Amino acid sequence: MSRNNFDKAGEQPFISHLIELRNRLLRVVLCVLVIFLGLASYANEIYSLLAGPLMQHMPKNSTMIAIDVASPFFTPFKLVLVVSAFISVPVILYQFWAFVAPGLYKRERRMIFPLLIASTLLFYMGVAFAYFVVFPLVFGFLTASAPDGVAVMTDIAKYLDFVLALFFAFGACFEVLIFTIVLVWTGLVTPVELTEKRPYVIVGAFIIGAVLTPPDAISQTLLAVPMWMLFELGLICSRLFVPKPDNNYQTPDVAEMVARLDKIDQPPI
Repeated sequence: MSRNNFDKAGEQPFISHLIELRNRLLRVVLCVLVIFLGLASYANEIYSLLAGPLMQHMPKNSTMIAIDVASPFFTPFKLVLVVSAFISVPVILYQFWAFVAPGLYKRERRMIFPLLIASTLLFYMGVAFAYFVVFPLVFGFLTASAPDGVAVMTDIAKYLDFVLALFFAFGACFEVLIFTIVLVWTGLVTPVELTEKRPYVIVGAFIIGAVLTPPDAISQTLLAVPMWMLFELGLICSRLFVPKPDNNYQTPDVAEMVARLDKIDQPPI
């Protein structure tokens, strides 16, 4: 085979992979766009649903405000776009899986697909936990701590950024279970080593809770404790994913290797 033909043969699979990646990204964008168009007419209702935990704790006759001129129009649609991407997560993960699966071994395919499903469910659980458990407590604390004479009126755009940051924080931190399993499965650490590092994990969970949540002990604890519990659960489950040693591999005999080297070094007679 000539040099040019060899280069063309190497370039062809790379181009085909790029085409496949482009097609799968277009499918993801199309899915998000279809969901966005279906929910766009309900943008204000979706935003009112998101603002419910705050509105329940605000003083009577008080409302949210819009500082920017275009905020009443663009902020609900920004939320709808985020919700559309959130709903499209299963499709996104499927397209990702379909792209990388042909390059994986059978054992890796058998492991990664359940981990993708579990990580998606855990992320959804983290978001639901933030909305139904954390938001009522946090907003109740924040609105009650306002000084006398200060009217609590939150800007709709800043409120959206605040809750989306909390959604992402809780969704990502609920992935601790998957992260623990992957660490053991890849052989980077062992369950025994993770058990020994439990005190550092607990301290780290509270530090992360303090950084990612508002400056109050309630929300910090509500993020740190689930992370700790998920770490303990991942520690238990990770024992099922400990890499098995290769029994077919035999350690070479050192004495035999030295004898062979001596024979090689001896000059021929």
